[in-house]
Amino acid sequence: MSTTRHPTVPFFAFIGLVAAIMLCAAAAFANVPERGGAAAALHAKHEELRDKLAHNAFGRPVHVTSSQASNELQGDVYAVVGYPFTRVDEGLRDAASWCHVLILPFNTKHCQAGGKNGESHLAMRIGRKASQAPENAYPIDFRYRVESRDPDFLRVSLKAENGPLGTRNYEIALEATPLDQTHTFIHLGYKYAFGIMSRLAMETYLGTSGADKVGFSLSGRDAQGKPQLVGGMLGATERNTMRYFLAIDVYLASLSAPEGERVDKRINDWFAATERYPRQLHEMDRGEYVPMKKKEASRVNAAL
Repeated sequence: MSTTRHPTVPFFAFIGLVAAIMLCAAAAFANVPERGGAAAALHAKHEELRDKLAHNAFGRPVHVTSSQASNELQGDVYAVVGYPFTRVDEGLRDAASWCHVLILPFNTKHCQAGGKNGESHLAMRIGRKASQAPENAYPIDFRYRVESRDPDFLRVSLKAENGPLGTRNYEIALEATPLDQTHTFIHLGYKYAFGIMSRLAMETYLGTSGADKVGFSLSGRDAQGKPQLVGGMLGATERNTMRYFLAIDVYLASLSAPEGERVDKRINDWFAATERYPRQLHEMDRGEYVPMKKKEASRVNAAL
């Protein structure tokens, strides 16, 4: 089931990693290399979504969808970001860069990039939203691959076979292509499969602390005609995916700052970005989040 986005919105990633700008209208493609098949397909998706990117409640060119097929959930964010393709390509093509991205969501406790059997890996620790020692958090090992890298297209993927509470087959995939010299169109996909234990855990969460949480998509309208946002497991998947997108966005923005200021900038910017959608993404106050993330980001920097 695919959904259309509408916000009042923000990734409680209890299992979903318990778990990344202005719309370019008729952009000139001068000096953009001739597009190959993958780049052309992503440009076609941009054209398909042009109206939704231009007119939405996000206040920026972002479109969110989610779907469920049997025991698999998937979320997708499509967005135009105000960075040249070279920044996206250079900023996100290395495994270590993704640790700087993935440490920003509140429940990521640690991330370390390394190699194993000739492959790049990200060893992550996922735990509570509050402060937690990484050794007490759940380990997830992502295989990192640059699947395609051309002058007009980038695709990277992170895949993990197993996750918390019986979840499995995680995949985070980023695709990007230039629209013009200063704007890039990106697609972020996030999916995972779940079993009986993980379904029960999610249902418990959705019936308690997550009961009032929603996603970004419009699921229908009530008797008075007011829009209703998607809830349940689809809503949780959309929140997870949006948090990753915002982490990617603020990481790319931080690359223009002096190196010594980048960590503080992306921590504060990520919190501010999620607070634009408090019904979906608010989990803690700035006074709790910022010092916790500074400590965790410092640990990541020391490990890279």
